Amino acid sequence: MTPAICTRSLTKRYTTLTALDGFDLEVAHGSIFGLLGPNGAGKTTLIRILTTLMRQTSGEAFVEGLDTASHGREIRSLIGVVPQENSLDRYLTARENLELHARLHGMPTTHYRRRIDELLELMGLAARQKDFPDTFSGGMQRRLVVARALLHQPRLLFLDEPTTGLDPQSRRAVWDYITSIAGSMTIFLTTHYLEEAENLCDRIAIMDHGRLIALGSTQELKDRLSGGTVYQIEFDGDAGRYAGILEQMVCVKGFELNGNSVSVQLEQWECLSEVVTALNGAPVRRIALKERTLEEVFISLTGKEVRE
Repeated sequence: MTPAICTRSLTKRYTTLTALDGFDLEVAHGSIFGLLGPNGAGKTTLIRILTTLMRQTSGEAFVEGLDTASHGREIRSLIGVVPQENSLDRYLTARENLELHARLHGMPTTHYRRRIDELLELMGLAARQKDFPDTFSGGMQRRLVVARALLHQPRLLFLDEPTTGLDPQSRRAVWDYITSIAGSMTIFLTTHYLEEAENLCDRIAIMDHGRLIALGSTQELKDRLSGGTVYQIEFDGDAGRYAGILEQMVCVKGFELNGNSVSVQLEQWECLSEVVTALNGAPVRRIALKERTLEEVFISLTGKEVRE
């Protein structure tokens, strides 16, 4: 089956800056695919090419089997886009913004009126549908942009940081809706909320400096981390003293002291019995396996430096 998205050696250069550098990617139909990367990694450039807002310097990009360089009109009829900016018409009411979008996509009046009612209710905007976007909070405007992208029921939905600025309840509503439509359309998500990607996405790609540096499920990406097993040991007090004892042990490859808690990195989980023996008599409240996080994977691959 033809993938929903396919790029081959995709490259985009701006004079001396290379935003995409031979980028290869395939996204399966019906999946929720996450794209992660620090600021300036090339995520937005990639989405602009895939949504036909920009042409690549070289290489190929296909959406639903259609070449983005020559089938822009057809592709735009198949996709929905939630851009980073809230690109709403300030002179139209919330409902009129949605009606305009529906008409541009040639939706029948009876169909789009019912669909608009559903989405306004879902996004908690039904009571404000006759108000102008400038009177909305940033989070409400964001919800309206998401509703607009979903209106024509696209085959492929691009979400470029869709929950930025949303309160936890609104973010959860968007998550629940994305999960509910999984399988009926392909969803391509970029986000800086790593727990969002971890909870929603079937597969995740991490990019940096215009290149793909990791690809897989959340668990597959976590399995890339080296460094042995990590346990968190919580003490009633005097954790610093016992951290010193742990530091001297051969099987402890690293540790981190945080208040009354010590995280120890063991060569293998069997070393835990040696740790328990060494701490005999210590005021230990709890020992727990520390689950690796997607954030640890992300930082290990892209570094700790703040990006502009």
